[in-house]
Amino acid sequence: MASHIVGYPRMGPKRELKFALESFWDKKSSAEDLQKVAADLRSSIWKQMAAAGIKYIPSNTFSYYDQVLDATSMLGAVPPRYGWNGGEIGFDTYFSMARGNASVPAMEMTKWFDTNYHFIVPELGPDVNFSYASHKAVDEYEEAKALGVDTIPVLIGPVSYLLLSKPAKGVEKTFSLLSLLPKILPIYKEVIAELKAAGASWIQFDEPTLVLDLDSHQLQAFTAAYAELETTLSGLNVLIETYFADLTAEAYKTLTELKGVTAYGLDLVRGTQTIELIKSNFPKGKYLFAGVVDGRNIWANDLASSLSTLQALEAVVGKDKLVVSTSCSLLHTAVDLVNETKLDDEIKSWLAFAAQKVVEVNALAKALAGQKDEAFFTANASAQASRKSSPRVTNEAVQKAAAALKGSDHRRATNVTARLDAQQKKLNLPVLPTTTIGSFPQTLELRRVRREFKANKISEDDYVKAIKEEIKKVVDLQEELDIDVLVHGEPERNDMVEYFGEQLSGFAFTVNGWVQSYGSRCVKPPIIYGDVSRPKPMTVFWSSTAQSMTKRPMKGMLTGPVTILNWSFVRNDQPRFETCYQIALAIKDEVEDLEKAGINVIQIDEAALREGLPLRKSEHAFYQKWAVHSFRITNCGVQDTTQIHTHMCYSNFNDIIHSIIDMDADVITIENSRSDEKLLSVFREGVKYGAGIGPGVYDIHSPRIPSTEEIADRINKMLAVLETNILWVNPDCGLKTRKYAEVKPALSNMVAAAKLLRTQLASAK
Repeated sequence: MASHIVGYPRMGPKRELKFALESFWDKKSSAEDLQKVAADLRSSIWKQMAAAGIKYIPSNTFSYYDQVLDATSMLGAVPPRYGWNGGEIGFDTYFSMARGNASVPAMEMTKWFDTNYHFIVPELGPDVNFSYASHKAVDEYEEAKALGVDTIPVLIGPVSYLLLSKPAKGVEKTFSLLSLLPKILPIYKEVIAELKAAGASWIQFDEPTLVLDLDSHQLQAFTAAYAELETTLSGLNVLIETYFADLTAEAYKTLTELKGVTAYGLDLVRGTQTIELIKSNFPKGKYLFAGVVDGRNIWANDLASSLSTLQALEAVVGKDKLVVSTSCSLLHTAVDLVNETKLDDEIKSWLAFAAQKVVEVNALAKALAGQKDEAFFTANASAQASRKSSPRVTNEAVQKAAAALKGSDHRRATNVTARLDAQQKKLNLPVLPTTTIGSFPQTLELRRVRREFKANKISEDDYVKAIKEEIKKVVDLQEELDIDVLVHGEPERNDMVEYFGEQLSGFAFTVNGWVQSYGSRCVKPPIIYGDVSRPKPMTVFWSSTAQSMTKRPMKGMLTGPVTILNWSFVRNDQPRFETCYQIALAIKDEVEDLEKAGINVIQIDEAALREGLPLRKSEHAFYQKWAVHSFRITNCGVQDTTQIHTHMCYSNFNDIIHSIIDMDADVITIENSRSDEKLLSVFREGVKYGAGIGPGVYDIHSPRIPSTEEIADRINKMLAVLETNILWVNPDCGLKTRKYAEVKPALSNMVAAAKLLRTQLASAK
């Protein structure tokens, strides 16, 4: 019985690629140095999978930034502003598209489906001259072959590539991106021909958009694309991989009738209903790559249950046609549990990271073939039973408090207009008030202080002294820049979710459980294994300390319950909304303690609210109801004069704008600059928004420093659709990933732009 892995984490067990990328970007190392680190990581991954007994090992899932950007490079679809003149795309052009450069901004970045991974959105139009401009897929296949590992090269499928794209600036929004299929398929044919010539016997096309709500025209595009590729694909085994949700009956029919396709990869973890479609009608003689091992969470697989599912599927598709696989790429999990030295043995026994999932896949394949490892299965069953019965998982008081939430919508008693009036009397802010989103640059010295405190190398007194000094530096800088509403810079926090999780019960933490978010940015999601509560205040000391250093309003900075949920590895033994309500109650306690401590502006970030939106429209309403309710629970008890902010970053917000309004925050700051001000189109189309709003005026994920004029131009575009008295001026997101040399001039220009507009508005009266 064969086994397959959809994809694997790229960063390395100790984030080796992250550090190599940042060293290269900082001009501290060469392209050759970066390429060597990457080659060593790829070699290690391929050999590890081969040693574990995996038959179908993927190649071309490694990326220096993002797999969609790799596809853009392969197709030569470089926007003209990057000055690319043809030929093989090198690092300069590639990283300029991803990160921008001194003269031009980066391409838009948005969330990959409903994950916390981000991709670079292709910008396409009728005039794009596609050409085969990156031979990465072939190069990596040959690289693996030279190591003695035969792999399945993986490509983003042509239809999903177009459906994930957007019309370039200046192109009509109604432009049909699928009309470009005839232009990109010749490039795909070139790549396929080269892979065949190099000796590939299988090829994997990732077509994850098949799980979305697609109309008949979009489904027909898949049929047309693979019919066109059929001749070129002749002689190859072709796997179409889907993931993250069920397929509709129409999509399943389209998929299983595609020309020239040998195998179908299906997510049977998040797509359990797809199993019924398989049982009712699976094409004779085709392979099923059954994704029964969860690629998006870190819980050990219930091997007995998965084996039972596989045995039922084997009876449908045939013994020699069933391949055991992961539900999606393991990119979304941590790398290796072996590196976790501080997790206690009980919790560790409940977990499986990417390396362990590879072993699980192979163990299931062998068991299906009659070579069951009884000891491995027995240990797994014991761990499953331990997790179900462990007293540390359940807290009756928390469950009772969460159950008592039913029956109220937890809205603040006064409407937002009246609250804003009361807040303005107290805060006395100017028109177009300026603020930042929360974090300030995390310097090497700051990271050293936190690291040494965690390792007990410095005393708590020394740690507190160092953090207070950093806060004072950030407060003084903001006052010098004349920012209106200040933040303390979050020097005590390495990560916005991890920081809170460490102080809440029901969470566990890893040392090296890093997961790629975008580019070199990695996050270390906490593990929610049990009921959640707040034993004691988490931020009150630092916020009060910061407020004592200034007469200006100081924001209390919290992470909201939905974001903590969506950016954690969440327990899978109860509905997600139940866990979210528990977190909401813990944050509510913190909000009320901040208010008692004299903090008049409290920001509750819900950066990931849109990210958790289910992929199917039929499931949207239920998610939005409990997610928005969770946010309202956190602040329903504060006074009218306490201003509640929230923040959302990179996502498509337009389809949840009414839920955003329903959150009933006093002020929302939101990403805007990198998505071509897509957000503003909602307001142009007539949506009325009465609360304060700060669409980001510059992109903090790029090192580029915007001019005062550029920012003023952005503010003017906002003023064309938003009332002057509700508009705030702020960056897109927190500043932790930037350097002070970038932050100071950018914020200075931002404040100058706000003042320029205030003067113009005053003189126009």
